[in-house]
Amino acid sequence: MTRTRSWLPPLLVVVLAIVILLAMGRPPICTCGRVTLWVSSAASPETSQMLADWYSASHFIHGVLFFGLLWLVARRLPFVWRLCIAILIEASWEIAENSPWIIDRYRSATAAVGYSGDSVLNSTSDIAMMIVGFLLARRLPLWASVGIVVVLELIPLFVIRDNLTLNVIMLLHPIGAIKVWQAGG
Repeated sequence: MTRTRSWLPPLLVVVLAIVILLAMGRPPICTCGRVTLWVSSAASPETSQMLADWYSASHFIHGVLFFGLLWLVARRLPFVWRLCIAILIEASWEIAENSPWIIDRYRSATAAVGYSGDSVLNSTSDIAMMIVGFLLARRLPLWASVGIVVVLELIPLFVIRDNLTLNVIMLLHPIGAIKVWQAGG
């Protein structure tokens, strides 16, 4: 496959995710009518609506983790197909995350009390963040990838009292003490 054509399958997966999210009724951009690069408040109604927010780091981490996992279990697959698998997993999560069941779960079990789902712009940006993490993990030594993951977990933990680890814990098995701490208690 030529270099240009090798990007076609990953691009098609992203486009399919966008089409599905739009068909699900997700707003293309923030319903506020603006597009901004960064939302600094995790409690803002614009979180998960713009290009980036504190949770963008967790999608970058997904890319690093997917690269490592696929290197372990499918390293003989061509790189572009491992990337496609990673994008398919991330896109599937973006679709699931915007289902009524997961939105309600976020509202009831996590710090995301007012969460209403992502805009298509934010979901696409989240997929792009995962791709960046995946591509960077391919180039970096293992110790650097691990260091980046640790830093990207610690900074949001201290700044917004949330990160990928807490998000997974609270979605799968909510712990009251964590929810109280995340609320500032």
